[in-house]
Amino acid sequence: MSVGYEHVDVKELAKRSIALGYTPDVLTEAVADVCIMLALMAGRNAKETSTLVEEGKWPNYSWAPFLFCGPQLSAPNPSVKRTVGFVGFGRIAKATLARLIPFGYTDCLYAFNPQSSKPSAEHDASDKALAERLGLKSVQRVDLHTVAAQSDVVFVLAPGGPSTYHIIDETFLRKMKRTSVLVNASRGTLVDSDALAKVLKEGGIWAAGLDVVEGEPKIPIDHPLVREPRCMILPHIGSATNETRVDMATLAANNAIAAVLGQPMPCALSLY
Repeated sequence: MSVGYEHVDVKELAKRSIALGYTPDVLTEAVADVCIMLALMAGRNAKETSTLVEEGKWPNYSWAPFLFCGPQLSAPNPSVKRTVGFVGFGRIAKATLARLIPFGYTDCLYAFNPQSSKPSAEHDASDKALAERLGLKSVQRVDLHTVAAQSDVVFVLAPGGPSTYHIIDETFLRKMKRTSVLVNASRGTLVDSDALAKVLKEGGIWAAGLDVVEGEPKIPIDHPLVREPRCMILPHIGSATNETRVDMATLAANNAIAAVLGQPMPCALSLY
């Protein structure tokens, strides 16, 4: 029961004429909520500071002007430019973008994976319409390196699979701003964990918020990202709301019933 299907051998299903049902759309809002939560928690040092409280170390710290400070997700005033970047720009990315408008974001950059089609006039018109609807100065499709270099926060929301494996590598991370935050709520395989841990340790970016990690759920306590104080990790709870899981289960059940009765599934992946 998921929207992802990279764990399924789609070619083999097609060869055997086996239909594949999945659960798109219904988890969009829940995952977008988690994206914003992770961006806030990572940027404002929630892991590091909450650990101090849990371990009884708060009394060891006296107030200081910049104690526990981190970069602000929202624009501090209307004159400040705020740019959000997306790797992948589907339903969840656009829902996340809409949530950032009250935070004062002014510009949006996005990139698909390298095998996607090139920008077209249709894309340009769609981007302009989205910018106008949300009140943004611009929505632009650019290359990955531009997303990395110019964004204040980068959300990784592309599908998993061979074409996006470690698309967020050390080269990408080194191009990001030192004050920027990386959020991954798609698939763990998109981010090179070792490279991210290295760049975080060296202060190459400010922080990371992850709902997914490559190799999950077998993530030990000594995993390099778990050890990083500025890497906030959640156990893949993007869709974990009561409402969303009921909707997902309902859609999965309707898919199964339709398949048993020989009818078209409400949400079937095109295998051909």
